[in-house]
Amino acid sequence: MPRILGLDFGTKRVGAAVSDPRRMIATPLEVHERTDLAQDARHYKNLVSEHEVDRIVIGLPLHTGGREGTSASKARTFGTWIANATGLPVLYYDERYTSSEAEDALIAIGMKRHKRKGYRDMLAAQILLQNYLDAGCPETELPATPLADPVDVDVEEES
Repeated sequence: MPRILGLDFGTKRVGAAVSDPRRMIATPLEVHERTDLAQDARHYKNLVSEHEVDRIVIGLPLHTGGREGTSASKARTFGTWIANATGLPVLYYDERYTSSEAEDALIAIGMKRHKRKGYRDMLAAQILLQNYLDAGCPETELPATPLADPVDVDVEEES
């Protein structure tokens, strides 16, 4: 059975994790420093070929209440680009708190601050992918939640 690639998107670095062929266990894979679109496309084409990937799951950074913001929009744009670059289907999965979980785990093992940055993205990708695997690898996602309407924003009442 082909594997699934999980990506924790960032504007400078993208953390990656890959599932085992049985799609039960996510393993941290790498942190890719983004360069330019052509080199990044070659990198991801090689990565999906080398690991026999048939789909990509990208972490969708949602607000605490579940709404999508600017970061989620950037992740979706990246997802469209990587789908075109690799020819693979891309799914999005809620990644709330994965980076803080990863950071906490690295602190717990005593990793120094300057080393944590790279590992955090890779570990966040693993947590994201493991959550997706544990959910049964859903092939659909919840509909996108629009950006907050001005009505939804809390405003202090004037006294």
